[in-house]
Amino acid sequence: MWFDKTSEEVLKELDTNPNEGLSSEEAKKRLEKYGENKLSSKSKKTIFQIFFSQLKDPMIFILIAAAIISAFMGEISDSIIILVVIFINGIVGTIQEFRSEKAMEALKELSTPKAVVKRDGDLKEIPSEEVVPGDIVILDAGRYTPADLRLIESANLKIEESALTGESVPSSKDASISFHDENIPLGDQKNMAFASTLATYGRGVGIVASTGMDTEIGKIARMLDESESELTPLQKKLAELSKILGIVAIAICALIFIISVIQKRDLFEMFLTAISLAVAAIPEGLPAIVSIVLAIGVQRMIKENAIIRKLPAVETLGAVNIICSDKTGTLTQNKMTVTKFYTYDSLKPINDLDLSNGSYKLLLDNIMLCNDATYNENSKTGDPTEIALLEVGVKFNILKNELEASSVRVNEVPFDSDRKLMSTMNKYDKNYIVYTKGAIDSLLKITNKINIDGHIQDLTEDIKTKIMKASNDMSDDALRVLGSAYKELDSSDIPVGDIEKDLIFIGLVGMIDPPRLEVKDSIATCKQSGIRTIMITGDHKNTAFAIAKELGIAENYDETISGTDLDKLSQDELNTKIDSLKVFARVSPEHKVNIVKAFKSKGNIVSMTGDGVNDAPSLKTADIGVAMGITGTDVAKGASDMILTDDNFSTIVSAIKEGRNIFNNIKKSIIFLLSCNLGEIIALFVAILLNWDTPLKPIHILWVNLITDTLPALSLGVDPGDENVMDNPPRNPKESLFAGGSSIYLILNGILIGVLTLIAFRYGEKVYGTGEHAQTMAFVVLSVSQLFHSFNMRHPKKSIFKIGIFSNKYLVGALIVGIFLQYIVITVPFLANLFNVFNLTIYDWTFVIGISLITIVLNEIAKIFMRMKSNKQQI
Repeated sequence: MWFDKTSEEVLKELDTNPNEGLSSEEAKKRLEKYGENKLSSKSKKTIFQIFFSQLKDPMIFILIAAAIISAFMGEISDSIIILVVIFINGIVGTIQEFRSEKAMEALKELSTPKAVVKRDGDLKEIPSEEVVPGDIVILDAGRYTPADLRLIESANLKIEESALTGESVPSSKDASISFHDENIPLGDQKNMAFASTLATYGRGVGIVASTGMDTEIGKIARMLDESESELTPLQKKLAELSKILGIVAIAICALIFIISVIQKRDLFEMFLTAISLAVAAIPEGLPAIVSIVLAIGVQRMIKENAIIRKLPAVETLGAVNIICSDKTGTLTQNKMTVTKFYTYDSLKPINDLDLSNGSYKLLLDNIMLCNDATYNENSKTGDPTEIALLEVGVKFNILKNELEASSVRVNEVPFDSDRKLMSTMNKYDKNYIVYTKGAIDSLLKITNKINIDGHIQDLTEDIKTKIMKASNDMSDDALRVLGSAYKELDSSDIPVGDIEKDLIFIGLVGMIDPPRLEVKDSIATCKQSGIRTIMITGDHKNTAFAIAKELGIAENYDETISGTDLDKLSQDELNTKIDSLKVFARVSPEHKVNIVKAFKSKGNIVSMTGDGVNDAPSLKTADIGVAMGITGTDVAKGASDMILTDDNFSTIVSAIKEGRNIFNNIKKSIIFLLSCNLGEIIALFVAILLNWDTPLKPIHILWVNLITDTLPALSLGVDPGDENVMDNPPRNPKESLFAGGSSIYLILNGILIGVLTLIAFRYGEKVYGTGEHAQTMAFVVLSVSQLFHSFNMRHPKKSIFKIGIFSNKYLVGALIVGIFLQYIVITVPFLANLFNVFNLTIYDWTFVIGISLITIVLNEIAKIFMRMKSNKQQI
């Protein structure tokens, strides 16, 4: 802790002379001791390491084993197809991961390239990497702070710290302050300047207290480096599914071996059959299909102004039920704006300011001429508060340079943090006017008159009471209040100390960083959808609550907590209390991480939005980190899962809606693939159990799983979304993929597909007698019935005719292409030999297409009864 020491104590502890600075020799020793003033990070993964990390999946292990066994048994084509699937899946994952994890690089880029320090008694400009603890650093407006400094001198110094603390206005600094409390929040440490923050006003001198990873921004970097990414709900479910399918495959192989011994079949033939069943149990294309569907979802998200950096984030969005939102720049516009003004007995919106009213015009002249900011069409420079005052004039088509054309500033008393006032003396034709603005409590001490509609009257205690009430009313609405006063002079020849005496009170202006216009509706939509919005900010408690109340986030002040109070709670205590809190004020980066962890401890899926450096650790800790694309720092973008290109809070709601629909589509694809694979298992297992010939070869099953099934599965992945999806509460991440009757639906359709395949096989054997002809008919029915079954998957209850057969053109295309490919495999001699199939007759094709259509017919009948049952329950 450096802020709780006096400047003398810091100079003594760091063994530095404030006038001479360090010697070059001493600086070199300290550089060797402390290291360069830059951020470190973990070594980056090579592209090959990233690729092989994609293969650490139980389903991939099973596929590799199947490929090796197939090759060993002479089934080279099967082995090649499996390996191609593994390679495609690895490439998709590698491309996504290679584009992510840029947070540490962005943090390094924030380092200031140059710093002005005292060395050997002279001022020198050196690379910021060479700054060491004990260096004396000079700060002035427009210069970045190279390291964490304990200020030893300051003159009207203001530093922009919003990226670090979340405060929307620059922080005033005072080197003379010393604290005796170790629990002072970062934003209140007025005697400190932190690395990578920008001086916007005044000047200062500081002694370097911390460099590199020991700075506040370095601590954030370490938190980013140490945090580990967690699996998303879908990833966890697919991992569990992979293990189950692996166990099922091994169990089937063992069972087939036992049956073959009992039936005294050829062991080699039965081993090939066992591999067929194992292949049937595993949906080989599932990992690749899920990755591709997510990638397609990413492209759809871009159209909604949301860039997804990590594929699994798409499905996680659909389960989000907590949005922890940074206030500044996310819920608000990150732009100070004057919203109200007050002249005696009249508090009004700024839009009601009438320039024909003399008091109103005088107030406007005051705030624009007692002002050091500049504003024109091309640029605006200066303190954000003063820029906001100039923008009031712009609102009424008055520019500062127009007012200055009729007056000349001849004297001034600059603002300082002790007086909390600023004054200018402006010369008009034959007289002079002093304009003063500042904190209302300071202003009332130097005013003894008031301008009431052009009449100058004594400033009585009753009038002061009314002025303070107006000021408090604006403060209660989270407005920052500035007072205005003036006096007229015949001559400019007065002592500087008399300029701010015997002033005439004009009025007050109230300003705020206003909420984004669309945010309130977005928060209401979230509430309707079962999603809670939580505000996290570096602003003070009263300001935070006022904004939260206006937006509909919080209703009671008890739902607000400050960073100081958070420090008094352990993580377990915060976890217990978290459900009753909606607004977190004056918080540090560590607080934000603890808040996210507390919400996650309750089983919530948490999204964290932010734009500053201070948001990066919590963005990474959250299930979904959302960074602002326009105002966001590179650090926040690098740590996020999603970036909003329009910085619009409502885009998050659109993204969640899209995420819900994408997850539903992925679930359709998974249920479809598993029901098809179950049909394959039933067809093979029943045939073996009844001591029939094998109806399908391993290559037939691989073809169906990787080609025929893949096209409709992908088409289901881009199914048009349900417009009413936001009427439902968020999905429970612990809920099984097979919840809501999906398991029964899967099993019944699996049985149906398996039975239809066996019917075609036995019919072929009975009519033609040859195993190859019968196997071909079973092969085609298995493939085509699955293609037709994909249309059943579009909605669990609605008829395909009500949804519209052609409303998903990709699915129609998948059906046509699938049947065409099946025809090619059977009719092209080279492929027919490879697949060991027979060229079917027109009658055969009519039979297999007709029997395959039964999947749609029976499902449509079942849906009629389901709708009837649902209607009765509603009645």
